[in-house]
Amino acid sequence: MKPLLWKFTLPLLGDVTFPAYFTFLTLGLLFAAILTVREARKLDLDTDDIIDINLYMTIFGVIGSRILHVFVDGHFMDYVNLCLDPMKVPAIDALVRHCNTARECGYDYLCDTTKHLCYPPRDCLAWAKLWRGGLVYYGGLIMATTYAVYFTRKAKIRFLRVADLAAPAILLGLFFGRLGCYLNGCCYGKVTHSLLGVRFPIGSSPWRAQYEAHQIMAGQQMLPVHPTQLYESLGCLLLFGFTYFIVRPRKRQEGFVAGACLALYAVLRIVVEVWRDDERGVLMGFLSTSQIISLGGIVLALWLMLRKDPYAVTAAADSPVSVT
Repeated sequence: MKPLLWKFTLPLLGDVTFPAYFTFLTLGLLFAAILTVREARKLDLDTDDIIDINLYMTIFGVIGSRILHVFVDGHFMDYVNLCLDPMKVPAIDALVRHCNTARECGYDYLCDTTKHLCYPPRDCLAWAKLWRGGLVYYGGLIMATTYAVYFTRKAKIRFLRVADLAAPAILLGLFFGRLGCYLNGCCYGKVTHSLLGVRFPIGSSPWRAQYEAHQIMAGQQMLPVHPTQLYESLGCLLLFGFTYFIVRPRKRQEGFVAGACLALYAVLRIVVEVWRDDERGVLMGFLSTSQIISLGGIVLALWLMLRKDPYAVTAAADSPVSVT
């Protein structure tokens, strides 16, 4: 775990920091954009349009991801209380369980000298601080796709043609994004005693969750957990390779590649969610929000792959046989 990749000081600017989550998220978006622009030239699409789509899909995707996190992941009241009554918000990574002074809590936390508990300072903009983590992929996918539909209609471009172009690149971006999750310590898994188990540092969010659940004592090393961030990261890289190098050159109709990417990712997400242990919203008692959305995604993906497409012949001609 390394939430802060680099930190250095520059004249006039002061401290310059590179948070791991935000840095890897940016790398993922950058590589995805480069890939789609590169492929757009092969498909004789206007690269300016593709650059614009990348830019605005990124903006709307981040907004959608954050909205779903705030309202579905179980943190809505924490964000409200951070602005109205910070004492109600637990300081999940404070250095001590009970405090007498703010210095004992560490970071910028304060100490409630009545209850002897650490709590964060008032922050009415915490919901907007993306670099701290807290993005839900499906929220971003839904809002970014909604914008892409609008843009392609306005530019008179067939949406599914662009969707096939973008889908593998999104999987590549997720590969980097989940690496950022691992370094940030979010999206962690359940306790495991297998060889795959990893431990996060004392004071981290996974450690604090186990401490609050009375699984460990203060100062004790946490129990090993599934590195679900790495499971999904590796899975997305494999799915990218499969859909980009195998499915894409052989697609039968427009929307087939996008459908394949959506279906495969939905299955991967359903499986990985079984080992997830962070708070992310649970519906119907046993299915997480992401699992329910994944089930809907599979239905949509099958429709994209199996429907009759008037552009089937054109779509096949769009895909180059060889990859350079």
